[in-house]
Amino acid sequence: MGFSGHLVFGCSKRPLLQSPVFDAMHQELKDSVHTSWPRSGGWQTLQLDDGLWEEGDLAALVSWTQAPACVADVYDSGVALLTGRAPDGQKWQACLNMEVAASLWAEEPDDLEDMSAWVSTPEFSESVRRKRAELLAEVPNSARGALVWAAAAGRAGTAEQSTIEELLCSNETFVEDLFDALLDALGFPPAVEPSTKSG
Repeated sequence: MGFSGHLVFGCSKRPLLQSPVFDAMHQELKDSVHTSWPRSGGWQTLQLDDGLWEEGDLAALVSWTQAPACVADVYDSGVALLTGRAPDGQKWQACLNMEVAASLWAEEPDDLEDMSAWVSTPEFSESVRRKRAELLAEVPNSARGALVWAAAAGRAGTAEQSTIEELLCSNETFVEDLFDALLDALGFPPAVEPSTKSG
């Protein structure tokens, strides 16, 4: 099984877990939150288990940090719905791992009784094709939104729209890798292993 949960990306001089967004979270749950390698400038990524992030939390985090932030809602490391928000309220969304998403989000018949039988039918293939076309049509808008959002984070002029569109149409075994690649392409500083100074 892959990871199902939330990847929260934001910027602060303080640890993101100190945000009031997490005040109601029990300490045991806070201790379960994984912090990925940081990016210079205060950019941080938190990995939270499923159910520890609510829809309104992104706006609250942006308000606290006064910087753009995004969250990727991940299902089984196979697909993610990414939502970004800037302090001015500008918002964008993108799907990561489009092929997996098209299969998972394809419209099912109302009278579906046996999923395993349906996925081998021509009707399923057609439903996946339609969903893929819908997702593909959203890519240019998603890429534009991502670039505007990155510019609000001071990353202006570091990425071509065609590069972002290509990433949004690509697929990785682990969608978390695609999330990191997108942040890299948008011009955010590379993630660096924290130094472990002894003594």
